[in-house]
Amino acid sequence: MPKRKQENNEEEGSSETETLGRIQVDFEFFDPNPDVDFIALKRLIAQLFQADANLLDTHELAQLILSQPLVGTTVKTDGRESDPYACLTVLNMHVHKDNPSIKAITEYILSNASSHLGFVFSERLVNMPVEVIPHMYRMLADEIQWACDDGEPYHFSHFLVVSRTYTLPNDEAEAGLTSSQQQKRRKGAPTPYNAGGGVFTFHHEDQCIQELASHSLDYSLSNALPREKESFGLEQGGRIMLLTVDQLPQLVLNLAATFPQSSP
Repeated sequence: MPKRKQENNEEEGSSETETLGRIQVDFEFFDPNPDVDFIALKRLIAQLFQADANLLDTHELAQLILSQPLVGTTVKTDGRESDPYACLTVLNMHVHKDNPSIKAITEYILSNASSHLGFVFSERLVNMPVEVIPHMYRMLADEIQWACDDGEPYHFSHFLVVSRTYTLPNDEAEAGLTSSQQQKRRKGAPTPYNAGGGVFTFHHEDQCIQELASHSLDYSLSNALPREKESFGLEQGGRIMLLTVDQLPQLVLNLAATFPQSSP
């Protein structure tokens, strides 16, 4: 049985026409399913870490995420046996410090992790609406509390969130943001969050996370190909945000207020 079902209207735009259409989609929230979700989860992990994914053990990380049934949520549209479109969970980097995937993440992000740090994994397909995120974070907060009440190792001091960014030159950033604001205003979707310096985030919820983060760091991908002036495509990067554990309830409230469920 799904944790919860949410209806959402997705709007489609065409590069050749201004005509907008609506698609009615039912989103269902499930616990991670080890029998079905492995391949899709590996793809989401690779999407999150982009060109640096081969520095990490994505196979072991997907298996680790699927091995903990108490905490975590996936979003699907065709029942529990279908592929997930989004996943949100948290892994105890102290308890799983000997797991190859956590060793790789620790080496990739941190030089030393002395406290119980929770690595928050959150990624979704490109066209997934941000409105599913407040529900997923609320359920994550509840499940962490329930796991702690049961004596499970989810007593964290901080949460580490890794997200994706892209950089535009200043003139392109200004022009792109103005165009995006106009387009998103017509569609009723959020405007891309500009953290300054032409750096934008792929995840709209990063604005809420960054506002509460005690520390944040933008970084270049270690395995990204060198870019020339005439290069096509976005210059992609990553962002690390650190939250104290007592900021999670406020984050849940802020996400719900910023991205309320849209009316049918």
